[in-house]
Amino acid sequence: MANKEMRMSKSQFAPAIMDATISEAINKPSISFWQDSWMRIRKNKAALVSMVLIALVFIFAWVAPLFSGHGLDEQNLQRTNLPSKIPVLENVSWLPFDGTKTLANGTVVDVYEQKKIEEHYWFGTDGLGRDVLTRVAKGIQISLYIAFLAALLDMVIGVAYGAISGYFGGKLDNVMQRIVEVVSGVPNLVVVILMILVFEPGILSITIALAITSWTSMSRVVRAQVMKLKEQEFVLASRTLGSSNLKIILKHLLPNLASVIIINTMFTIPSAIFFEAFLSFIGLGLQSPLASLGTLINDGFKTLRLYPHLMLFPAFFISLIMVCFNMIADGLRDALDPKMRD
Repeated sequence: MANKEMRMSKSQFAPAIMDATISEAINKPSISFWQDSWMRIRKNKAALVSMVLIALVFIFAWVAPLFSGHGLDEQNLQRTNLPSKIPVLENVSWLPFDGTKTLANGTVVDVYEQKKIEEHYWFGTDGLGRDVLTRVAKGIQISLYIAFLAALLDMVIGVAYGAISGYFGGKLDNVMQRIVEVVSGVPNLVVVILMILVFEPGILSITIALAITSWTSMSRVVRAQVMKLKEQEFVLASRTLGSSNLKIILKHLLPNLASVIIINTMFTIPSAIFFEAFLSFIGLGLQSPLASLGTLINDGFKTLRLYPHLMLFPAFFISLIMVCFNMIADGLRDALDPKMRD
């Protein structure tokens, strides 16, 4: 009797097999590699903040000279060594932007009032009465020019050299790598000094030095990646279908190397900025009246205790630029490198 009560009819059973169309349906929209990378970058708050700060620095570098009303080498000996005086911020007592200066005996004096100057110099003036705001903005322009020049050389020379060397291999690769070893074995400083002996110190000598030496690390990275990818099935399929070597490199290999190229390029930019600043600091870079962040720091370092504002502002901007580019590079590496994916 108990067994009869436990029996269940077939109508009480439901099939466990689901409809194939329902089980295989994609509920979420598909995203590309770059969309997925952008989603990962947005999660990196440091990289996003750095992008915003770099954009603001770009705007400042090109807009500030237009509103300052002073030229790069415009001198006014009646307004020498004025401290920083910024509207609104001059009313905040604990900020050094009120145009005052502390003398050796501890007396605080308003330099603008002493010299009867009504105009505000946001970053002050130097020993020749030149506006530091304009010179810092122009220095940022030159430093960014050097940085993006190095990035462009990496993109053009380094990527092309490494792709050709890695793809063809054999004797050609052997010869090309020996050339890379010779070039990378010569210190950058020696190359710059040789360029200065031929040309005058300035942007031209730094540009040529970067063109000679800056692309070697990128070429090695690209070569290693190309040697790994050229053995993949998609390259063999393209070669079987009759694609030329140039088409395979441009259409199949380089797009797969885009993330590696972008990451290494972003790390190149702060290195190039520091290289230019170092050369200018030791006197091998730009010469007066031109200004870069390195030359401004060098000039401010000589009078740091008397006029700290001459070094404060260029040092702040070069530190900000280098930190921001490094944070952006770290964020791009985490977003684009498959090995870094969680």
